[in-house]
Amino acid sequence: MQPPSHAPAPVNAPLAATRALAVGCVLALIVLGLAWELWLAPVRGGSGLLALKVLPLCFPLAGLLRNRMYTYRWVSLLVWLYFIEGVVRASSDRGPGRWLAAIEVMLCLLLFAACALHVRLRLRKAAS
Repeated sequence: MQPPSHAPAPVNAPLAATRALAVGCVLALIVLGLAWELWLAPVRGGSGLLALKVLPLCFPLAGLLRNRMYTYRWVSLLVWLYFIEGVVRASSDRGPGRWLAAIEVMLCLLLFAACALHVRLRLRKAAS
């Protein structure tokens, strides 16, 4: 007996995992950026405007949650801007800023890997 046509398609576990990892990394980068620039290690004499750097990360959330392939592709390019910032600040900041930058770098690498793997798995699934 076949399942009714309105039943959801079986979820591909690796696709679901890469999607969850990508969404989690974007959310973690947003939280990290806000906490870093506003409370944990704000720039001395700064007004907190550096916290606005997380604004571009808010835009892809809707596309990632809707599972749009195009969003995964351009997020994998956008993430390198945050990676570069993390590398520069990890080598130049002192104190907690250095550790926060290292966390940012690791989150960026995880996000890139999740996006790249998600796209690869979806293309492979579409081809079969």
